[in-house]
Amino acid sequence: MQSGERETPMSTNHFADSDSGTTSTGNVTVAPDDDSTAPPKGRGKAVGTLAVAYSVDNTENSLINTFFPLIRDAFGLSLGALGILASLSRFARMIAGPAWAMAADRFGRKKVLFLVTGLWGLWTASAGLAQNFTMLLVLYGIGVLGTVASEPIIYGLLGDLFRDEQRGRAFGTVRGVGALIAMGLGPAIALFANDPNGWRYGMFVMGGLSVLSGFGILAFVQEPERTTAVSDDPDVGRFRIGDAVKLFKIPTIALLAGMLPLVTSLVLYTFLVTFFVDARGWEVPSAALLFAVFSGGMALSSIVGGFLGDWFVRCFGLKGRVMLMQLYLVAAAVASVVALQIDWGQGLVAYVVMFLFGLVMSIGFSACVFPMVSTVAPKQLSATAFGVLFSLIQGGLAGLMTLAMGYLGEALGLTQVMFYFVTVPYLLNAVYWFVFYRTYPQDAAKQDERTAAIDTGTF
Repeated sequence: MQSGERETPMSTNHFADSDSGTTSTGNVTVAPDDDSTAPPKGRGKAVGTLAVAYSVDNTENSLINTFFPLIRDAFGLSLGALGILASLSRFARMIAGPAWAMAADRFGRKKVLFLVTGLWGLWTASAGLAQNFTMLLVLYGIGVLGTVASEPIIYGLLGDLFRDEQRGRAFGTVRGVGALIAMGLGPAIALFANDPNGWRYGMFVMGGLSVLSGFGILAFVQEPERTTAVSDDPDVGRFRIGDAVKLFKIPTIALLAGMLPLVTSLVLYTFLVTFFVDARGWEVPSAALLFAVFSGGMALSSIVGGFLGDWFVRCFGLKGRVMLMQLYLVAAAVASVVALQIDWGQGLVAYVVMFLFGLVMSIGFSACVFPMVSTVAPKQLSATAFGVLFSLIQGGLAGLMTLAMGYLGEALGLTQVMFYFVTVPYLLNAVYWFVFYRTYPQDAAKQDERTAAIDTGTF
């Protein structure tokens, strides 16, 4: 979800003077090169490659979710162990996400993506050799430290590669294409579940695919060059914890942090396969295929949602994203009741219901939340904004909720926990979002003023 780095002509707040051909950025005016307004070259290849890396990391990150029934049998575990294993990636997101953002800002995003989201996959492969639960915790825990790097760095790259009015589509495309890839990759990996040791083979394969995705990044992703006077500042776009306090002076950022406890989709995805195995009696490969159908719906949801968010802005102005987010939250809550509280059996109807559920679930962030952060956060603090909100805060919250859901699932049953951990929070969040109708347009209007103030050291 979250890091930005070097400023480019289309990621700084600049205004083209149609008469003079100059560009004004805050208090600095520079003359652009002839091609300064042209989109960075190779964006299509970059988006495709980043989508693949995003998908591989997410699939790698969710191996525990898919193979937990096998791991449970292999080591004699309880449902609470799934909460522990799954929470590792959430806490890794909280701790390592900002660290990788800082490393990417210092050493280059492409280089860090290659080393950490690519070669780091060797740790995931080694987790397949674990001989006991403790060894699995250690090796898988080290592995997920790398899988959480791609999201904040990729989102930062997208913020630099695309203008404000195109970001909804960019975020949606990467998330959507990534989900489409996962739709095929997940069930293919889950076929190993027919063997009691299949979870080990899954670890080996996903670790290898992670390494291959790293070489793809090395070959096809080009970082935007620094080209403006403001972007020559080496601190522009750096993740800095000290700047978090400044960010929370922006009401929209503070309020987005406040709504994150009500975003429980990460917990839903963690337990979904096990939910259908335990509560609905599905076999692991069939449950993984059902999850893949759900992911297919999410893929379309991300892509269509990104375009839908940009369309809402064109029709309703800045309040359009707020309106769409509320509609999405209510629809997601209703869909969760239909999909998870009713047993649709194991036939075609169940697949249709889960596809429709997925078709709703991935609209909000790609269409609304991520573009809103990019709009209101000063570009000099873009990495800090994404890192604090979606690595530190959301990662920590998701880790705690995942632990809690594992133990509550043992006590209350997963069906009941799904209602209180998914349906109810989404309805509450829809009400919460009324606060953004006033704050978001105001903060968006102040973005240029804030950026100029930071440039002069007065923010």
